[in-house]
Amino acid sequence: MFGLSFEHIIIVGIILLIFGPRRLPELGHTLGKGIRNFKDAMAGVEEARYRKIDETQSKVQSAKTDAPAASDLDKKS
Repeated sequence: MFGLSFEHIIIVGIILLIFGPRRLPELGHTLGKGIRNFKDAMAGVEEARYRKIDETQSKVQSAKTDAPAASDLDKKS
């Protein structure tokens, strides 16, 4: 029956006894906000990490293009 077992029903009953039916929607709303904030923070961390990788790669590529070729060094000598 929808993946509910006796243990799930007991847990829901205990939660109802502790918080009451009036505070459950507020609790769900607060929990949803917390999960959303956590996901947004994780997305920010991943974005910063990828931005740092991109900056490092662009520095390496610009260093390669700025460095004179070995044949150019031989011509100057």
